[in-house]
Order: sequence, then structure tokens, then C-alpha cells
Amino acid sequence: MKSNKKQSVKIPAFEAVGVVCAQSIGEPGTQMTMRTFHFAGVAEHVPTGLPRLIEIVDAKKEPKKSIIDIYLKSSYARSRPEAEKIAKELASIFVSDVADVEDDLETLTIKVTFNEKDGKGQGVTFAMVKKAIESFTGEIKTDGNSITIKPAKEVKTPKKSDKEKKEKKMTAKAVRKLSQKIKDALVRGVRGIYKAVVIKGNEEYFIRAGGFNVLGACENSAVDSKRIYTNNIKEIERIYGIEAARNAIVREIKEVMDMQKLFVDIRHIMLIADAMTYAGSLKSIGRHGLSGEKVGVLGRAAFEETIKHLINASAFSEEEKLIGVTENIIVGQTVPVGTGKIKLVMKAKNRVQK
Repeated sequence: MKSNKKQSVKIPAFEAVGVVCAQSIGEPGTQMTMRTFHFAGVAEHVPTGLPRLIEIVDAKKEPKKSIIDIYLKSSYARSRPEAEKIAKELASIFVSDVADVEDDLETLTIKVTFNEKDGKGQGVTFAMVKKAIESFTGEIKTDGNSITIKPAKEVKTPKKSDKEKKEKKMTAKAVRKLSQKIKDALVRGVRGIYKAVVIKGNEEYFIRAGGFNVLGACENSAVDSKRIYTNNIKEIERIYGIEAARNAIVREIKEVMDMQKLFVDIRHIMLIADAMTYAGSLKSIGRHGLSGEKVGVLGRAAFEETIKHLINASAFSEEEKLIGVTENIIVGQTVPVGTGKIKLVMKAKNRVQK
């Protein structure tokens, strides 16, 4: 009987896997659109297609529009009202969202006027706004729906030579800075997560939001910390490690390809992910990453900043050993991959013809 198990095809020795991978992804990449795709529920346009692919391979610190998928524990995930309640708890609301903040530079005071209509819509009370403002130092006076803050003067820490503490005079610049801090003060929710909406998934509800604060979201007891995901690969690397970042790269590139209906073998995508993460940290594919770290001088010079690489090589007496593909093409030699890597030596015996 024949076995139904598929045998894995081994790659031949000296196969140019990098070149094949580059061709397999580069060719469909030319068919990609520059359009952006609207993720259901989240108000931002999240880049897909070519812009998103460039973001991934460039290992950007933060995506142009980051999103986070927050999955809930089974007791909360079955009910939409429960999920919406958690979404409200997670979405960040700042003082500027529910109140008008004005600074008076003549009297050096800041006035915060609570907007009841906005507060009711966001589920925020005047007491919550007051509590957020109380974290700032200064004299606070309440009058109806408004709060007046007179910032406290800064006290300089005395040096050994000074006998008395010196009070720093309050300036208009300091008041303006403080008013900006009050605007950005968090009233409710998790900083870095905004516009959270509930989406119906496979037999459960989950929350999709803008932002990427994974640790902040995990502090909520209803969140299933094992299934939380963000499209910010740097954040995944920071929290979960390089192996998780490698898996995220594979997933993100695969999603981009599938969305454009371009089918690329997963092993090519895995090779890119491995190349970007093998050193233990996330590296971009470009002149500041893998291409800029090539061993050969000509290999580096062929990509970008040609003159810089050649001058540096001559200044520091660098040696070109011609071990890469690009270098050998430049000098017109056989490329050391495939059959070009194999050298045959034959000893011819002298045969005397009878």
C-alpha cells in the first residue's frame, strides 16, 4: 500500500534560495496596488498592499496606523453588551475630549470647563475629570462645571553652597506647557488604545482598536492575554521576544499577499522573516540593515550609497573575497551558487595506445 503522507521536498545543495525568494515576492509585488484598505469598525485607514509591505520589511518602529485585536475570556466573549462594556473601559479618553482647556497668561491660571454633552456620550463624569486634574500640583478651585488651576511655583533643589531653597518664578511658558499636559491627562481607559469597537468573530466577539498598548490591555481581567495581537511588530518583539516577532512578520506579509489575491509559497516569506530576525533582534532589509551589512564591498556598493562604500573600503584597506552573487556578476565571474559552486578536478592518466 502507498502511504498518504506527503514527502517534503529537500532543496538541493547550493541552491540560490535568496534569489528565488526575492524573485517570488518581488514579481507579485509589482502587481500590488498603492491603495489602502478600510478595516471594519476602526475609523482609520490601515495601509495594505505595497505601503504595508514596505513598512514590514523596513522594520519601522511604529506602523503608520497601528491596530490591536483584543480577545476576551469566554465568559465575556459570548455576549455583545459585555464586550462593548470592556471596549468602553479600554478606550482612552483624555481631558481634551470632554472639556475645554484654556490658559490665561495674564493671571497665569488654567481654566478647565467640563462639557456635559461630550461627557455623557463618552460615559465620563465631572468627578472623573477632577480626579485626573488633581494629580497636577497647584491651587485648584471648583466652580460648577469648571475648574481653575493656579500652578505651584517650582522649587529649586539647593546645592551644597546654597543655604536656602530658591523659588522659581512661574512664567507664561510654564503655564502653556502645563495646560498641554492637562489636555493630555488620561481620564479613563488605557493610554495608547483608542476608538475600540466590538467585532463578531468565529462564534465569539472581540475588540479591535487603534493603538498598540499590549501590556496596558492585559491589565484588564476580562482580556485573554494569550490571544492578544497587534500589527506593530516592534511591540511584539519588545514584549514577547524575537521568535514571536518572526511569526508576526510571516503573518503580516501573508495577510498583505492574500488581501491582494497574490499567492506566494509560505517558505519564501519564512525565509525573509528568518533573515530579519536570525541575529536576535529585528533588522530591516535595506542599507541600514541586511543589505548594508553584506560582507563584500562590491555587494554593499551595488545596492545604495556606492561612493561611500568604495571610499570607506579604500580608506580602511578592506578585502573583497568575491563570495556573494552580486560581486561575481560585477567582475564577470561564475556565480558561486548551484553548479557554479562545484569545482571538478580530474586526473588524466596517460594511456599508451597500442
